[in-house]
Amino acid sequence: MIEAVLHGAILALGLILPLGAQNVFVFNQGALQPKLVRALPVVVTAGICDTILIVAAVSGVSLLILTFHWLETIMFAVGILFLLYIGISLWRSAPASMEAEAERFSPKKQILFAASVSLLNPHAIIDTIGVIGSNALSYSGEARFAFTLTTIIISWCWFFGLALAGRILGKLDTNGKFIGMLNKISAVVVWAVAVYMAIRLLGKFF
Repeated sequence: MIEAVLHGAILALGLILPLGAQNVFVFNQGALQPKLVRALPVVVTAGICDTILIVAAVSGVSLLILTFHWLETIMFAVGILFLLYIGISLWRSAPASMEAEAERFSPKKQILFAASVSLLNPHAIIDTIGVIGSNALSYSGEARFAFTLTTIIISWCWFFGLALAGRILGKLDTNGKFIGMLNKISAVVVWAVAVYMAIRLLGKFF
């Protein structure tokens, strides 16, 4: 049981630590919102989406999606369009005031963006299936449950920590320069993921 918990913790951290569109967006909202509680929609959405992917990977349900190539292609196309839109929105966000930023990134918009970068990224889904799903096969019964629960808890804690770190750094930004730069960096990272996904999509046809 302890081995499964440690295995799940190390594996979850290894998958979640690399810089990606999801992490950047959660950190960005933590810095942008005037209060940490205003960033909870993006944190909760990211946590729920990761939970869904992990449970699907461990149970083998997500493998069914990848057996339908046409569905995978649609996911790639929709995901690319969402990421391009998110990047444009982030790039155009001017840090004129914290109140203005909070209005631009409403709870509804946070939920939509967080869900899109989490669930419409086939690359992330494939990683979850290939890594967490395959590693979960090493356990059964209570050990598998402990492994799965650990990866989910690590994921939620990471997103809360990211938002908190963003809020702390955001408070230090008295003139808005940091938030403006963060928006631009976030947009570039999101666009880079979109380009990578586009290359992967084109590679399926050529």
